Amino acid sequence: MSLNNPYQAYENNQVLFAKGEELTLLLYKGAIKFIEQAKLAMAKDDWTRTNNRIIRAQNIISELMVTLNMDFEISQSLVLLYDYMKQRLIEANIKKEAELLTEVQGMLAELLGTWTEAMNAARPT
Repeated sequence: MSLNNPYQAYENNQVLFAKGEELTLLLYKGAIKFIEQAKLAMAKDDWTRTNNRIIRAQNIISELMVTLNMDFEISQSLVLLYDYMKQRLIEANIKKEAELLTEVQGMLAELLGTWTEAMNAARPT
C-alpha cells in the first residue's frame, strides 16, 4: 500500500477519527467487503487471496465481539451470533464453499442495516 494513495488515506482517517457507533458501522462494512472479495477470489480459484480475505473478515468479527458491552442482554446474543459467523467462515475456508460466505455476508448486512437504523433513530432531530 502506498502512503500516497488518497483512498487508503481516507479510509485510515475514517477509522482514526470515528466515534464508537461509527466505528462499529465501519467494521460491519469492512467485514462485508472482505467476504465479497473472498467470494470473488474463490470463484477464480485464488485460494491464497480467499484465505486472506476470510481471515480479515474473521478478525473484524473478533473485534466486534471484544467491543461488546456485556452489561446489555443483547450482547450475549450477539456473542453467540458472531461466534457462529466465525465458525461458518472457517468452514467456508476449509470446504471452499461460497454459499457459506454468502450466509455470513447476509447476516452482517442485516446487522449493518439494523445498526444504521439505530444510529439514525438516536440522532437528535
